[in-house]
Parts: sequence; C-alpha cells; structure tokens
Amino acid sequence: MPARMPRRLVMLLCFAALAGGLTACGNSDVEQGVEEPAREGLAIELDGVEYNVFITRQLNTKITADKAYFDGPEPAPGETLYGVFIQVCNRSKDTHQTAENFIIKDNQGNEFEPEELPEDNAFAYHAKELGPNECIPEAGSVAQLGPSGGSMLLFRLPLANTENRPLELEVQGEGDEHLTFELDI
Repeated sequence: MPARMPRRLVMLLCFAALAGGLTACGNSDVEQGVEEPAREGLAIELDGVEYNVFITRQLNTKITADKAYFDGPEPAPGETLYGVFIQVCNRSKDTHQTAENFIIKDNQGNEFEPEELPEDNAFAYHAKELGPNECIPEAGSVAQLGPSGGSMLLFRLPLANTENRPLELEVQGEGDEHLTFELDI
C-alpha cells in the first residue's frame, strides 16, 4: 500500500495543476471585441448600440438563392464575395446612430471595405439612427426572417487573402472607438 501512495499523490498533483491551468485559460478580465477579437455570435456594445456578427459566408451569385443577396457583377477571376451578416440593436432608452464604417483586415495588414449596395436591397446593411429597442434588420423583415437572420455587409476579397487568417471585421465607432470580430471563414 505505501508504494501506491506516491503514485496517487503524483496523480493528484497533476490533476490539480491541470485544473489550475484550465481555469487560467478563460481570462475574464479581457474585454471581448476591444482588447481581443470577439467571436461570431456575441453581441458587443459600441456607442450605445449592440453589434452581433451572426454568420460570415461565401456567396455564389450563379445560384438563385444567393442572387437575392446580391444581383451585381460577379467576382473577377481570383476574387470571391463574402457576406458578413450582422444584427445591430439599440437596447437603450435613447436614440443612437449606427456605425457607417466597416473594414475586414487579414493577418498581413491588408484592409478591405464593403461594397456599396442599393437602398432597395432587402438584405443590405445601411447605417441609420435607431430609436429605443429598434434593430437592423427590422423585426419581421425579409433579412430578419431569412436564413442568415441579419443584414449583410458585402465584401469582394482576393482569394489569396482569404488564406491570411484570421480575418477580422472592424466596426468603427466615434473617435478611436472600435470593435473587432474574428470572422469564421
């Protein structure tokens, strides 16, 4: 029996060290979206408005379903289209302006701005003032009820840059304020 005690003691010490290491991995002092990129699916507040990247997906304008998102020129050879679908909500009792500037950055420092989409595109994100408890997309709209559940920012990216992961979406607020989301592509 005494020969087993040191082995058990070693095992208990290993488990204690492992448990301590695992709790250290979830550093709750880091502010998601500000000090490090937030993952998709988290609602993060900026300038009184919550931003949530629901999903990022490649669009294929040759299939009927994706033509509803974007009925514009197809990507050139070596390019691709990505839709970043977001929900933006004002949960406060005051009116707030939503962000107008978004950028995708790759890990090499390259930056990409979204395509301009027409006002009549039912899925397109357009900045506006949101009253209390209002959201983009509007409740009951085609974009809100659609499979993505969000309004779309459309990016035309060189295929080579999609390999420079992680790709991050930066939401630019007032002044130097901004949020960053790591895109799941």
